[in-house]
Amino acid sequence: MGLGKKKGGRKEPLFGLPAALAELRLTAADRIPGGDDKPKKSTKSSAKRKSEDAGDEPPRERKAPAGRGSPKRRAKSRIGAGLGRLVYWGAVLGLWGAIAVIGVVVYVGAHLPPIQSLEIPKRPPTIQIVGIDGSMLAQRGEMAGANISLKDLPQYLPKAFIAIEDRRFYSHFGIDPIGILRALVTNVMHRGVSQGGSTLTQQLAKNLFLTQERTMQRKLQEAELAIWLERKHSKNEILELYLNRVYFGSGAYGVEAAAQRYFGKSAKTVTVAEAAMLAGLVKSPSRLAPNRNPEGAEARAKIVLTAMADAKFITEAQAQASIGQPSYNVRPVGAGTVNYVADWIGEVLDDLVGQIDESIKVETTIDPKLQSVAEAAIIDELAAKSVKFNVSQGALVAMTPDGAVRAMVGGRNYSDSQYNRAVTAKRQPGSSFKPFVYLTALEQGLTPDTVRQDAPIEVKGWKPENYTHEYFGAVTLTQALAMSLNSVAIRLGLEVGPKNVVRTAHRLGISSKLEPNASIALGTSEVSVVELVGAYAPFANGGFAATPHVVTRIRTLSGKLLYMRQADEHNQVIDPRYVGMMNTMMRETLINGTAKKAEIPGWPAAGKTGTSQDYRDAWFIGYTANLVTGVWLGNDDNSPTKKATGGGLPVEVWSRFMRTAHDGVPVAALPNSQASWGLSNLAQAASQVSPPTAAAPGPASGGNSGYRPPPTRANARPEAAAGLDGWLMDRLFGGNR
Repeated sequence: MGLGKKKGGRKEPLFGLPAALAELRLTAADRIPGGDDKPKKSTKSSAKRKSEDAGDEPPRERKAPAGRGSPKRRAKSRIGAGLGRLVYWGAVLGLWGAIAVIGVVVYVGAHLPPIQSLEIPKRPPTIQIVGIDGSMLAQRGEMAGANISLKDLPQYLPKAFIAIEDRRFYSHFGIDPIGILRALVTNVMHRGVSQGGSTLTQQLAKNLFLTQERTMQRKLQEAELAIWLERKHSKNEILELYLNRVYFGSGAYGVEAAAQRYFGKSAKTVTVAEAAMLAGLVKSPSRLAPNRNPEGAEARAKIVLTAMADAKFITEAQAQASIGQPSYNVRPVGAGTVNYVADWIGEVLDDLVGQIDESIKVETTIDPKLQSVAEAAIIDELAAKSVKFNVSQGALVAMTPDGAVRAMVGGRNYSDSQYNRAVTAKRQPGSSFKPFVYLTALEQGLTPDTVRQDAPIEVKGWKPENYTHEYFGAVTLTQALAMSLNSVAIRLGLEVGPKNVVRTAHRLGISSKLEPNASIALGTSEVSVVELVGAYAPFANGGFAATPHVVTRIRTLSGKLLYMRQADEHNQVIDPRYVGMMNTMMRETLINGTAKKAEIPGWPAAGKTGTSQDYRDAWFIGYTANLVTGVWLGNDDNSPTKKATGGGLPVEVWSRFMRTAHDGVPVAALPNSQASWGLSNLAQAASQVSPPTAAAPGPASGGNSGYRPPPTRANARPEAAAGLDGWLMDRLFGGNR
């Protein structure tokens, strides 16, 4: 079919065709009827369109339908589409974010104890250590003060903490989003961590339930626990818990303990300035502790006072008055040598009562007055002469003849060094070990007047010398011990046997390992101060074993008795007659020997000095019937001193301490001692000491079967062959047979 009119005369519209084809149209009849046919246009519209198509009117430019084609409309459409996509993806991301947050919360919560089982934990147990007079010496554990009620505190004390740590404490729910945002902005501006966002509740949660590690998981746990605390407790209960548990440095937990530690008063009576200082410590308790860093603590307290004034908790006038004239009464840092005692107690506590789960009070034998005197004697002597003699450290132990320690100094300053030189350190005792050699000799049949040669000696190439490099020939044992003659001590040690000397020392209380060689007579095996002093105690108590001890009773704070020390058995370790001989001999050390500077007016005293090789250690162990005291001076690195000897600095420290310790105490004589061993005591000596041919004596009357005198060797002494007559001649004329 050609182009032109179709059946029915309908013309199809032209779409860019030539005008000649304009009449070609399809009519409705030409189309295949179907369900999709649209309704017919109105007649008017058709006529109009026909008229326009026929050219009755000039053709008009058609306008695009509204919303289509307009650039402005298209721009708005694109913006709308973009916003729609943004909302959509925002919703998607928000949903996933919410899911992630819920997942984190569930994960963190899964690693917490069940919330329903969480309770405020009890305070960790504290150990209160008191002296013989009941006064407080030291505390161990968390050193927490008594719980103190919020209503008993001055109002400005808790407000000081709120002002500097959590200004919005009473308005948040455990977590402060505003505070966190403020801290974040501040830290970004300062390019570092200059402000924290933790609330007081979060800090309490951390202190009660969590560790101090700085991890994201711990912070999330802290947040969850803070919300739980806020739901379970009131704001005032949380604040009270916080004030009683927070750490203030120097071992003080809680405001009461801190006020007592730093100001010597209860938290109930602190001033505004002192309250500000306490609140300022929480940020960095170790660095800002006022007894260690008073300038830093005061500067921080000024910041707290300013914050309190800004929060209207105090007036500007109060803040200025506290800043301008601070009334801080901070206790100065002392040597704190009683802490050496506390450490020693901590070491033996587990053996006495086992693990503790409640606070306890440990009653000790320490006399606080004597402890102060001992501390001052060591510190002052070293301050005056440490440079001159190149001596940096010292130790002192004083105990009663039955072993009760009255004072112990383990070093010149506990805050500088916690190493206990009285208990832990082991040093060569030098000549202060010689009494065990001489006691062994007496127990094998010699007497204080037995004569031995002071002359050069060589033992397998070893050639020991006397301190003065002088030799005095024939001397009595009393003279040899008083003058600390090395050659005589070595001869005696070899004569009685080094193994027997070691047995004697162990029997009297030395617990350290001792080498049974020729040099043992000069104290070359190391011992501690406390064990050496304890081994001298039998000389002061009549020959009974004495165990050094410091704990008498242990009770809970409610009064339940956990431990009570039982009295030592009367275990005789030295026969009383040999005690008398040794006391007579060692008295000469203080009268005519190496310790002539040692003096206690009116009191009979005895003892022995000691100086180790190259002047590395200087000792003096001296005693009365009232007290046995040992002093050691030297250097921790075992370096030589500048000729510091036992008869010098140690004797001076000992004399200063013992004179004060015996002031006002009734004088008592040393057990069984004699003024001399001449004619006036000959009859008594003959009745007390068996002749050489007699059988070995048994235990003294009233003694304990724990003591067994060593057997007498057949050739124990030169006068053995002469029998009783020869022995009496030696006593009368001092001859050497």
